Amino acid sequence: MLDRQKVALLVPLVTFACAASAPSADLEKRIVAVAEAVTPSVVHIQAILKLDDRRNEVTGSGLIVTADGAILTNEHVVDDAEKITVSVPGRKRKYPARLVGTDRQTDVALLRIDPDPGHPFTAAKLSPEPVHVGQWVLAIGNPYGLDGTVSLGIVSAKGRNLEIPDLLNDFIQTDALIDRGSSGGPLVDLDGRVVGINSRGQGRGIGFTIPIETARDVMKQLDNGGIERGYLGISLQPLDRDLAEHLGLGEATGVLISQVVPKSPADRAGLVTGDVITRFEGREVEAEEEEDLGSFQRLVASAAPGTRVELDYLRGGKPGTAKIEIGEQPKIEGEEVETSVGFHVKEITPNLARVHRLTSTVGAFVTFVASGSPASEAGLRMGDVIVRVEGADVASLAGFRTAIAGIDMKHRFLVQARRGDELRFLLIKPRAAGPGTPPDDTPDAAAQVSPPPVR
Repeated sequence: MLDRQKVALLVPLVTFACAASAPSADLEKRIVAVAEAVTPSVVHIQAILKLDDRRNEVTGSGLIVTADGAILTNEHVVDDAEKITVSVPGRKRKYPARLVGTDRQTDVALLRIDPDPGHPFTAAKLSPEPVHVGQWVLAIGNPYGLDGTVSLGIVSAKGRNLEIPDLLNDFIQTDALIDRGSSGGPLVDLDGRVVGINSRGQGRGIGFTIPIETARDVMKQLDNGGIERGYLGISLQPLDRDLAEHLGLGEATGVLISQVVPKSPADRAGLVTGDVITRFEGREVEAEEEEDLGSFQRLVASAAPGTRVELDYLRGGKPGTAKIEIGEQPKIEGEEVETSVGFHVKEITPNLARVHRLTSTVGAFVTFVASGSPASEAGLRMGDVIVRVEGADVASLAGFRTAIAGIDMKHRFLVQARRGDELRFLLIKPRAAGPGTPPDDTPDAAAQVSPPPVR
């Protein structure tokens, strides 16, 4: 009788164990199948970056999205790269890559490599649907140079705003591991569809991924020549409860205008510092923390230049409405020029002027001065703004290029530079190269390359 009771008790337990193991086995099969299907599209990227007067090798990941060799990766992996090579799973040779374009505000870059005749690449499938919190996902990449690494996790959250200057993304958060070197690889659902491009990790079990709909849109714009985004011409800060109460705004929510750029769309529409924007085209605006500002910034950026939008605002506690024609966002990152006498200059964009508190965008901004160079010996410093080279005024980077091209580098020449409120007169004396001496601006690349960091 006792043996029969034992058997009766064991039967449900065995049945439960079998039932529990079946889903686990199915999940394992799906993970294996997805990893095998997607890994051939995940490439290893090596980039030689020029940083001041040194060259560094950086490694990361990328995703083949078309059979003819279009590759999505992160902007921070290939930004300022002099040379990019790509290793494709199953292919013996390395492919030289062309940088089609980058977008710093979404951390997306587009590369192209050419397939061997008759051998197209394996392209990944991009998901047409947004992800859901709690959904199983795989992160695939090359962390620390370990090619084809796969990790399993879930979508922990959506719409994450990171407090990173000029970044517009609403990231997917996942606990699938995104380590250094995984940047640019895909986040994939269990149907083998790419739901995002991995961007960065932040401690164990916290990673952030660019939604694939964002990456797809940026890729299309880069392929068509560049990124176009809306612009109002304002600086913002969050409106927290304490500040709202102090300003007598009660329970109002919104974003507080801390600066209005002169002659900008916001200025022309009559907005002023201290206004609180409460609605954008009928959509309620709310930001109590710095990271919350991203939601409003994305609304503005997604508006097409030339369209008219309606903004509701509070001024001194009284409501108002403004009709604004959206402008085109100025460059975030300007071009840079390297000289043969030991200094680099960059285009002064409105963003650079704001960051460095410059009162004007006229001139060329000095970003680097090599120690011991003719420029350094003349007293030129990082942060100086060059406004004249010999007899030529420098109003822009193009003006600097023209002026410096007219200089005979065998002879000394005078540079005028703004330094705060002062104008400095700096006499640069180029060095004559002796027999067999390489020019200062052509360092031996092999000697200058540092060990490869991974991104």
